[in-house]
Amino acid sequence: MDTNLAWMHELIRYSEFKRKSLKREYFRKIGADVELYKGVKTWFKRMNEYAEKKGIELEHYIISSGLKEIIEGSEIAQYFKRIYASTYLYSADGVAKWPAQAINYTNKTQFIFRIAKGFLEEYDERVNDSMPDELLRIPYENIVYIGDSATDIPCMRLVKSKGGYSIGVFDPQKDNRGKVYQLFSDGCINFYAPADYSANSEISKFMKQIINEISAKESIKTELRILKQPAEAFKIKKSIEDIARAYPVKMSAKEKREFEQMTSTLESLIPGNID
Repeated sequence: MDTNLAWMHELIRYSEFKRKSLKREYFRKIGADVELYKGVKTWFKRMNEYAEKKGIELEHYIISSGLKEIIEGSEIAQYFKRIYASTYLYSADGVAKWPAQAINYTNKTQFIFRIAKGFLEEYDERVNDSMPDELLRIPYENIVYIGDSATDIPCMRLVKSKGGYSIGVFDPQKDNRGKVYQLFSDGCINFYAPADYSANSEISKFMKQIINEISAKESIKTELRILKQPAEAFKIKKSIEDIARAYPVKMSAKEKREFEQMTSTLESLIPGNID
C-alpha cells in the first residue's frame, strides 16, 4: 500500500478506536497553529511586489504530501492560487471517512503539468494532451519549485530539466546539508539555501535573481516577436512573388489583381526599403 494512503487510513482507524470524530475543522485548527519558518508570513507579499516592479505576474501554488485541510487552516493559505495536497472524503457532517486523494513522490509531477498547461482541476484529463510550448499558460522555464523533502525530488528534477528553476531548502536550525549537496551534485536543483524566507535571506536573493532573469528573457521574447512580424511578412511576399513568376501565363486578370492587392497589403506590414 502507498505509505500516504496507509497513514491516512490508520489515522481514521485510530480516531474510531478513540471514539472521536476526525473532522475537517479539527485539521484546519491544527493548521492555524503550525509554526512557520522565519519570514514566510511576509514572503509572498514581498515577492509579489518585487515581481510586479519587474513586469512579472507571480502566482503561488503548493504541492504537498501533507493534508490539504491543515494547509487550508494555515495563515499563508490565502496566498496560494491552488493547494494540491492529500485529502479525505468527508461525510455530510464533515467527518473524514476515507482517503480521497494521496499525493506521493511520482504523482506530484502531474501538478507541474497542470499549472503549466492551465488545467488546474484535478479531474481535468486534458492535462495528458500534448501542448506546444507556445500555447502553455505558464512556460516551464518560468516555473520555480522550492522543495524540502524526498517527495519533492521528482518535481525538482522535472522543473530543472524543462529549463525552470529548482531550489532545495533545509532546516536552518538542524543545518543538515547532506541532502541538498547530493541533489545539487546530481543536477536535480539549481540552488540550495536555509529555509529562512526573511527579506535579506539567501533564498530571497536567489528568488529575486530568478525573477530578474525571467523578466529579461520575457523582454527578449517580446522584442523577437516584434522583429518576427515584418520578417515573416517579407518571407510570405517573396514566396507569392516566386509563385507568380513561375506561372505567369496561367494567371487570369482577376488573379493578378488579387495578387497585387495581397502583395500591397504585405508591403504595408514591412517597414523600410525591401527592393
